[in-house]
Parts: sequence; structure tokens; C-alpha cells
Amino acid sequence: MNASVQVNSLGVPSQVGHVLSNISSASPWQMILTILALLVAYDQSMYLFRKGIIAGPTFKVPFMGQFFQSFSPTFEEYLAKWKSGPLSCVSVFHKFVVIASTRDMARKAFSSPTHLRPCVVDAAHKFLGADNWVFLDGGAHVEFRKGLNGLFTRTALQSYLPGQEKLYNRYFQHFLQVTRDAGGQPVPFMPEFRELMCTVSLRTICGYYISDEAAKKIADDYYMITAALELVNFPIIVPFTKTWYGKKASQMVLAEFTKAAARSKARMAAGGESNCIMDAWVQNILASKAWREAEAAGRSANHGSKPSPLLRNFTDYEIAQTVFTFLFAAQDATSSAATWLFQTMAQRPDVLDRVREENYKIRDGNVHAPVNLDQLESMTYTRAVVKELLRYRPPVLMVPYLAKKAFPITESYTIPKGAIVVPTTYMALRDPDVYENPEEFNPERYYSGDAEVRGIKNFLVFGTGPHVCLGQHYVQLNLVLFVGKASLLLDWKHSPTPLSEQLKIFSTIFPKDDCPLTFTERQW
Repeated sequence: MNASVQVNSLGVPSQVGHVLSNISSASPWQMILTILALLVAYDQSMYLFRKGIIAGPTFKVPFMGQFFQSFSPTFEEYLAKWKSGPLSCVSVFHKFVVIASTRDMARKAFSSPTHLRPCVVDAAHKFLGADNWVFLDGGAHVEFRKGLNGLFTRTALQSYLPGQEKLYNRYFQHFLQVTRDAGGQPVPFMPEFRELMCTVSLRTICGYYISDEAAKKIADDYYMITAALELVNFPIIVPFTKTWYGKKASQMVLAEFTKAAARSKARMAAGGESNCIMDAWVQNILASKAWREAEAAGRSANHGSKPSPLLRNFTDYEIAQTVFTFLFAAQDATSSAATWLFQTMAQRPDVLDRVREENYKIRDGNVHAPVNLDQLESMTYTRAVVKELLRYRPPVLMVPYLAKKAFPITESYTIPKGAIVVPTTYMALRDPDVYENPEEFNPERYYSGDAEVRGIKNFLVFGTGPHVCLGQHYVQLNLVLFVGKASLLLDWKHSPTPLSEQLKIFSTIFPKDDCPLTFTERQW
């Protein structure tokens, strides 16, 4: 008895019977192709359903989406996406990504903690740990953040300056040696700036609890972490891929930071003086512990003032995880800013001369004199140069979030739950209604103009809302210190190429030619 007779004998309607008959007589390959076609249709229909009315490709490459484009994204592709509409989308594997391009859409994404929580990039959970504080939101995030605010007070920032100046002096000599070794020919200095800014961050965060050899290895291997920081990665870590190497490098960094935390605890418990971020935090932890012990023994009234906030006892690994996020946030952004700062100022000797004049005057003519925080903050022109550089070549282009629930970002579009939401900073910083001739580098807009006031809602380099960058004041003053001191001790020239003003995407933005420079010692 054939299949059609069996089906008909069951009283099944003829139309259904015809379908069942075809299925029963299909070959394995026909079955596989049919299932595949159904999955492709489902994948495409779900993409279109999520996309709705916003800009984006009308067709998704089955299952993968724009995975191959994510391997080596170009700035031009990013810019085209940002210009395609206030909201646009892409899909990579199972990830649906919504890009908020305009100032208002970006600010709404930054400031909607009830709907969105930080996710950084796809690999960040694997590198930093899924339980890292940076992924907290709501009350848990607020409470944790309170314990970190004290690490970036004016008193704390002042305590970090001597160590930073010492490092800059050392690396300026290194810059001169690099030029001498190259026979006076220009050398791409982006890698040198990356190493310098990583070392400055490490010493500011961990002091000298990390050996010079370990610090050099972290600076060298951090390149692998940066290389793996793609918006969306392959769903699993495959051996010998960028994500695999990035994971190994992050494990090495965490191991070094964990050992540093233990050394800091021992030294601070012995009454040592705080000289880095880790020390300052450990001091607060130990003070909180001492208060609790005194309170439990009925001696709190005689134990001085109660620490605020009162911190719990963090493990060495928890401290390591937390300070790793400081390096994670600072390394690529400050490396980008430093590279563009030296290139941009070399191209504009009038700007460099004014920075040099201001720094010379602040130091009363002693080019080797250290500066304090008040003096840095009084350098109004140098600060304007740094702020305009951060607007002109923003080192933070976008900050990914995850939709915890459906998010009605406009009256006509709701971001689906589980989507990655990416507010971008670039378009807000190029708004011609706020910044006249936005494609020009012009420090005057912050020195004598009104960009500070008019652009208060547009300057999104450090984000806004509950997750605004803790270290924004530190970053800007660190760059002021760096370029101000360099202006007094060094002369440098940029050798432009056709690629100098083209932007390379490497987590942040760099010149495609990696900024060829030569340095000589400045004679006074």
C-alpha cells in the first residue's frame, strides 16, 4: 500500500494529504533543503520584523548577517550608517544591533537605565568577567560607583601627577632615541604612544606593584585585547583567533592585577603612603573594615569619622577586575587622543607655539618645573586644545548597551528586547548648528567661543547619564600635562602622507599611516 492510500484511508483532507504524501516520499536531501529554506525564511522575517521602519539592509545574509564586514570595519562604512538615519540597524549572527546616530537619540540611549544596561562589546564579558561591576545597572551600579568616586577627587588626581611626570620625562628620552635610531627619518609613532599611555595608566592604577617586565608585557599584549574588541564576535571562542588571543591576554592582565592588589593591601595595612588608584581604594576598604570592627566592639565614637561610603571587604580578584575596567576604558581612547594630538599640533605650529607659551609662563620659565593640579586647570588654552581634539577626533565613537526589555525609543519604533543598542558620539560632535565649520580643528571655539555652553548636550565623548565616565576630568588633565610638558622639552615634525587624514578603525580611530613623526630636543 503506498503512502497516499494510507493517508486517504485515515480520512485526512486531500490538500493536507497531498502535503504529507510529498513529505513522506521526499529524499533526505530534499528534507534538509526544505528545512534550511524554512530557517532562512524565518531568519529573514524576524530580521525584517525587528527592523521595522528604521534604516538598514533590506536583506540579511542568512544566519551570518554582516559578520564578514565586522572583521575589518572602515570608518567610511560607519559614517554611511550614521548618516542613513537617526536610527539604523544591522544584524550579525543572532545579534540585532540598533545604532542611535543623532545627538537626541544617543542621549536617550545613554540616559535610559530602566530599558538599557551596558554591555561594552560582545567579548567584554569574556575578558572582564560577566560579574564585573561595569555590567551592573540600577541600584547595584549606583552603590558600587559611590565607592569609586573618591579615586578621582582633586586630592587623588594631585597625588597621581608626580608619577605621571616622571614617566613622561622617561618616554620623551625614548622618543628622541627612536628618532636617532631611525637616522632622523620619520617613524610611525602610534605604537609608541600606545605603549606610553598603557604604561602611564598601569602606574597610575597599580603603582609599582607590577614589575617593569610585566608592565612591558601588558603594554605589548594589550594589542591583542584591542584587536578582539569587535562589536559582535563569533558566538564561541575558537582557538588561535583574535578573541582567543585577547582572552589569554586579559587573563594575564587580571593575574598581574590580582597580585598587585595583594601587595597593595599588605603595604597599606603596614601604614604605607598611597601613590596610586589601587592604594587609594585599598585604604578606603581598610578604613571601612576598621570602623566596622570598632563599631562591633563599641568603640566607634572614638574611632574618628565614619568612612563615606562604607565599603565592604573586596577580594584581591574583585579589585583586579575593577581596576582592569579603568585600563580597559583608558588605553585605546588615550592612545588615540595622544596620536592625533601630536599629529594635529605638528600640522599647526601656531597652536603649538601658544601651548608652549602658556606652559612656559605657568612654570615661571623653568621648563623642568613640575606642575600641580591648580596649575593644570589654569592652562585655559592648552585645555581648549585638548577638548577640541576630543571633539575633532573623538576617541570614543560608540558605547554599546543591551536592551533589557522592549524600548519605545520613539513614538513609531520600539527596540526589541535583547537587541544591542549603540549610541554614537560622532554626529553630535559634528553638528553644524552647534559647531561652526565642524570639520575644522579650532581650539578658539572652546578658548574664546561659546562651544562649552552651546555644546553641553553634544559633547558625548565621555557619555552621559548614570554611566558617564568616572575619569573624564583625569583623562583631560592627563593629556594637558602630556602635551604641555612635551611642548617645552621637545620639537617634533609630522611627515604627512596621503593616509594621514584617513581614519583607521582599531577599537577607536587612528591615522591610517600611524602618524610618522621625528623628535628633537628643544633648545632654549
